[in-house]
Amino acid sequence: MSNEVNVAILGATGAVGTEIIDLLIERNFPVKNLKLLSSPRSAGQKIPFKNQLIEVEAVDEKSFKDVDIVLASAGGSTSKYWANTIVSSGAVMIDNSSAFRMNDEVPLIVPEINPEAAFNHKGIIANPNCTTILMGVAIYPLHQIQPIKRIIVSTYQSASGAGARAMEEVKIQSQAILNDENPVAEILPYPLAFNLFPHNSPITENNYCEEEMKMVNETRKIFGDNSLRITATCVRVPVLRAHSEAINIEFAQPFSINKAREIIAQSSGVKLIEDWDKNYFPMPIDATGKDDVLVGRIRQDISNENSIELWLCGDQIRKGAALNAVQIAELLIEKNWLKS
Repeated sequence: MSNEVNVAILGATGAVGTEIIDLLIERNFPVKNLKLLSSPRSAGQKIPFKNQLIEVEAVDEKSFKDVDIVLASAGGSTSKYWANTIVSSGAVMIDNSSAFRMNDEVPLIVPEINPEAAFNHKGIIANPNCTTILMGVAIYPLHQIQPIKRIIVSTYQSASGAGARAMEEVKIQSQAILNDENPVAEILPYPLAFNLFPHNSPITENNYCEEEMKMVNETRKIFGDNSLRITATCVRVPVLRAHSEAINIEFAQPFSINKAREIIAQSSGVKLIEDWDKNYFPMPIDATGKDDVLVGRIRQDISNENSIELWLCGDQIRKGAALNAVQIAELLIEKNWLKS
């Protein structure tokens, strides 16, 4: 990757935004100029980038002039508000919110799964939901060998999915409980420390929450298969960072467990972790700060000969958000797909 590009990060001071900054450095992303954009409340902060300090600017109509790529992580309402300005300026917006994911004219991209779909962008590319990305990276290699008929997934989602303030809230709640005090919930609806509850996104008409329906609808779009049957149960758990998922995958006929292990072990973006003698499989503490999705405990479903089960953990802030967005940007540069 050689062509340098001008990059703006919208939502630069949030958990995902700051992770994007770190990844641009770690991956030697070809940044010519970097703009850090936020709300007026966070403007004026200075954030280190390589050998310089960059001042965070309040976003306005002129912020995207001469920018090639906008990595947006400021929330759906912000992305919708600035989308036309960004696209009309000639930049491509890679959006981490849910604002455009199910828009038929916006590609929804996981580079390990459907990179070619990014070619058809019209100035906006959507980054999928964190749980969708982690699951997709782990199971798509199996889907390529033998199409999946049905997915049953339960997620165990960390506080990081609700942002940096939620992570801090769990720490404060934990200390309060240890001090025999009542924990206070302000960011999440209920105390998460030493507790868990079904995901706090709004309940839809079919009694699934929005987070669960994101996994259903987004996976179908990314896999290019609207007939894929998926059911999800999403749960908030008292983990600071990195999500976990238990997945049951049904095929039309039996799938060799040894073959599944071999395929996953060789797949991009995935690391197989299994020690059956020690009963050691992926844990959030292992996945935190890691790029790969950690997969293990691959086993035969004893209730259905055509189904296998697996367990995964992945860093929600990295591969579940910031890293996937940066990888999309790298893809656009590599393929010269920046222009719609």
